Amino acid sequence: MSGGDASATAGPAAEAEMDPGFSRGGGGPSFEFAFNSVNFSDRVLRIEVVAGGDDAPGSSGDGRGDSLSDWARHRKRRRDELLKEKESETVMPDQINCKVEAEECDAFEENQEEAVAMMEESPPSVGPDGDDGPTIDSSWTAVSTPVLRVKTIYISSAILAAKSPFFFKLFSNGMKESDERQATLRISDSEENALMELLSFMYSGKLTTTDPALMLDILMAADKFEVVSCMRHCSQLLTSLPMTTESALLYLDLPCSISMAAAVQPLTDAAKEFLSNKYKDLTKFQDEVMSIPIAGIEAILSSNDLQVASEDAIYDFLISHMTCRKLRKVLISTDLDHEQATKCVTEALLYKADAPHRQRALAADATTCRKFAERAYKYRPLKVVEFDRPYPQCIAYLDLNRDECSRLFPSGRMYSQAFHLAGQGFFLSAHCNMEQQSTFYCFGLFLGMQEKGSMSVTVEYEFAARTRPSGEFVSKYKGNYTFTGGKAVGYRNLFAIPWSTFMADDSLFFIDDVLHLRAELTIKQPSA
Repeated sequence: MSGGDASATAGPAAEAEMDPGFSRGGGGPSFEFAFNSVNFSDRVLRIEVVAGGDDAPGSSGDGRGDSLSDWARHRKRRRDELLKEKESETVMPDQINCKVEAEECDAFEENQEEAVAMMEESPPSVGPDGDDGPTIDSSWTAVSTPVLRVKTIYISSAILAAKSPFFFKLFSNGMKESDERQATLRISDSEENALMELLSFMYSGKLTTTDPALMLDILMAADKFEVVSCMRHCSQLLTSLPMTTESALLYLDLPCSISMAAAVQPLTDAAKEFLSNKYKDLTKFQDEVMSIPIAGIEAILSSNDLQVASEDAIYDFLISHMTCRKLRKVLISTDLDHEQATKCVTEALLYKADAPHRQRALAADATTCRKFAERAYKYRPLKVVEFDRPYPQCIAYLDLNRDECSRLFPSGRMYSQAFHLAGQGFFLSAHCNMEQQSTFYCFGLFLGMQEKGSMSVTVEYEFAARTRPSGEFVSKYKGNYTFTGGKAVGYRNLFAIPWSTFMADDSLFFIDDVLHLRAELTIKQPSA
């Protein structure tokens, strides 16, 4: 049959599929017929898939193997990695910005015993790749990870560029030579299903999945590749699904670049409304609310429909979970009853200074657990001892349990709450990263100073950890470093062992499944 005969005999359904204005899912023209079609494509997209963990929906290959709850328990690591790649600026405790590089740069030549400084420069996202056209390293994992598999699909640069500023810039700026017809995109295996759904959506305007966990992955991929129409579509679909406390908290915990986007605002608004309605009788759900992350607490307490006897109940609810620095501000506030404030603050401070076994007893006691149960804070609490003489000095204690450490693998980070010395704010960060020779993963510990003007300060520091069998703190590294705002210094391999040895059941560094770290800081030189 000739091409003319085929056109003459095509039915209405075929005509609809070929009509660019036809889209069953709505939302504008559909070019579904052209997806991965050599006849309607002008370029080839080479997708390199690298290892990136097994904690996302579809990591087993089908995109539907994990429940939302399973995925939620492991997604924080990928969220942090996405934030690390999307922007080098991290909001640190007390809303003071601290810029850190997406990957640490070696401060010294090939010496694993020396400290590594974290600089403020972000690596470029686009670079040449031989004769194959531009390469975009879009993975959420280490660049050095081996390629697991390669997918090649035919694409229309016009269609992708019209839907995505990311691809518009790639095709208009990245391909210098007119004969370059291949672009390479490197992603982690946990992104693979989401990216394929996203590319299909850019042609058809619809998704093939109804799984909320995969839709969240697609939403994050759409944010990364700047496909606003897909972000809006995912937001609408997720908003239409039945909401649970778990899903609402998940939506509120989206990366900042997503949650602040207008396209996703209806989803976060719906999550806040769900939580505020469910927990508006705070006295009835007080125990349950105590276990909710801070984003959920904020949504509940911000509601005008909150049912409490008075604002005093909110005050009692919050004060036990403030940092010592904020508690001191409460003490000197003239807006609060001084006697009541002093009583509550003293109780909270005494608890923070108490021995760990006493703290656990109070947290487990039915009459006091509401006040003292520790939540899953975004920044880990510290115990800090300060000295003024003969030099400004402080000792910060950071405890991490085994589960928290395991969630760092393969490239996660965990920040402590801020602590202060000589008027400067500092923080600790625990990392899982590659050893300097890129041969194995290991545990790293870094000390950073919050960004605060152009002030610089030289600090003598020492990192130590409790070890078995003695249970005593053993010094691991010491040194001195001149900090400026946003800089951090530390050690990629604090214990000089691979990650598997560090996490082993017989590890010397976990005592009752808790890793006890100590950082001692001393300032002997005046600030510049």
